[in-house]
Amino acid sequence: MSFREIAVTIRAVNRASAEFSRIQTDAEALSVRVKSLGAAIAGLGATGLAIGHIAHQFGILNDEQAKVFNSAMMVVTVMGMFMRTSMGVAIAQKVYAAACWIATAAQNSLNISYATFLALTGVGIAVIVAAAAAMWSFASSMNAATSSVQGFNAATSEVPSRTRGVQRAGEQAMYRRGVE
Repeated sequence: MSFREIAVTIRAVNRASAEFSRIQTDAEALSVRVKSLGAAIAGLGATGLAIGHIAHQFGILNDEQAKVFNSAMMVVTVMGMFMRTSMGVAIAQKVYAAACWIATAAQNSLNISYATFLALTGVGIAVIVAAAAAMWSFASSMNAATSSVQGFNAATSEVPSRTRGVQRAGEQAMYRRGVE
C-alpha cells in the first residue's frame, strides 16, 4: 500500500466518521425526544386515571363507564412508560424510519407528478397552437371563398338584366319537377 492510498483511506475514514457522528447525534436527539414524549404520554394517562376516579366518585361516570375509561387511561400510561424504555425508543425509531420512507416515497411521487404536469402542459400548449393554426387555415379558406362569392356577385350584377332572364330549353320543366 502506497502513501497516497493510505492518505486517501484516512481522508475517507475522517469524512465517514463525521457523518457517523452526525447520525449518532441525530439518533441520540431523537431518543431524548421520544423519552420526553413518553413521559408526557404517561403523565396524561395518569392524569386521565385521576380524572376518571374523581368523575366516578362524583357520580358523573357509572361503574361501567369508569371501568372502561380507567382501562383506556391505563393503556395510555403503559404506552408512555414503554416509550421511555430502550425497546420503546428502538420501536419509535423504526416507526420514524418508516415514516421517513413514506414521506420520501410521497415526495418522489409528487416530483413525478410535477414532471408529468410539465410534460402535459407542454402537450397542452402544443395542442392549443395546433388548434390556432387550424382555425387560421379555416378562416383563410373562408375568406377566400367569401371573396370568390363577392367577385361572382359583382360580375353578375354587371351583366344586363335581359341576359340574366335567358333560360335554357327544358329548364322550366326541371324547376317544376323539383317543386312537385
